[in-house]
Amino acid sequence: MISHSLGAMPRRTRDRLKQFADEWSDRSIRAWREGWWDMPITVGNLIAEIIDAPQGSVVMHQNVSITQQIVLSALDWSGKRNKLVTESLNFPSNHYIFHHWPRYGVRVVEVESDDSKTVPLEKLLAAIDEETLLVSVSHVTFRSSYLQNLAAIVEKAHRVGAMVLADTYQSCGTVPFSVRELNVDFATGGSVKWLCGGPGAAYLYIRLDHIKTLEPAATGWMAHKEPFAFTPGPIEFADDATRFLNGTPAIPALYAAMSGYEIVKQIGVPAIREKSQRQTQLLIEQAKEAGLKFNGIENAKERGGVVIFDVPNGKAVTAELLRNDILVDYRPGAGIRIAPHFYTTDEELGQTIAAIKAAAELLSH
Repeated sequence: MISHSLGAMPRRTRDRLKQFADEWSDRSIRAWREGWWDMPITVGNLIAEIIDAPQGSVVMHQNVSITQQIVLSALDWSGKRNKLVTESLNFPSNHYIFHHWPRYGVRVVEVESDDSKTVPLEKLLAAIDEETLLVSVSHVTFRSSYLQNLAAIVEKAHRVGAMVLADTYQSCGTVPFSVRELNVDFATGGSVKWLCGGPGAAYLYIRLDHIKTLEPAATGWMAHKEPFAFTPGPIEFADDATRFLNGTPAIPALYAAMSGYEIVKQIGVPAIREKSQRQTQLLIEQAKEAGLKFNGIENAKERGGVVIFDVPNGKAVTAELLRNDILVDYRPGAGIRIAPHFYTTDEELGQTIAAIKAAAELLSH
């Protein structure tokens, strides 16, 4: 029940990791020339199929913190257009990065939530003006699972000449979207959650028209046009999306990630979304019958794949559930988060709600 935090491991992932070990053992350094070197693009192409991106427009990194900083480093913050607009409900790691960048000329504008669950769209749109260079927002917020109106945000940003970086970590694999239709400039996310790809594999989508014009300062040898020439001095960037790479990639993590991508693509995100909406609604109804307080997003169209319940002694209740192998998590200021996925049965939903109620009653005495 914790796919919003760590998705289940596909059975075939063991075979993929064995493949990596066998290639390392049998091919040694030749493995780089026989597939490893290209994996940041070839694995990125699997993500491209899920988010409707052109092949060759997605590169793989270790985490979203790296991808956020790559995008920020590719933009010129020295002029009057130096505002970065974000929301208070963005993931803390992103906030830590944004508030470190004023030393490079960035003015951070953070739009506050009125209820700690949603982001007022009109306030967010009003913050985006002719001095805004980048809008970096979550597609689905991590704490409340609020699904933002990304189309409206992109429309306003582009109308005033700003770019948009969408963090799709909490949506990719459970909420259908097309980066082409949304026309976002950049999108990022990771494999740990709904994509069932495990840790260490994050993706960065770059719109095709930006690939040859932007030059990230956060760079490395894989971004070079001729990396194996080992040329000293300033980098000569590659002409394709590899210019948004940096150092040596985490090859084992890319092997581990592929199976989840393939399965999500095979099932189809629209089908996953349909089941998710049905099961999250069922969870809400069962929880309310059990007397548990729902603390999430009521409107299913504005809700990602997570439901939250504000239970007394929530942290201790979560620990009790974990001891009984019912995997959920707790976030301060929100409550117990539950996330069914395509492999979750309706029976497991009822068992989870019953276990939360029993643990809450036990700990209240």
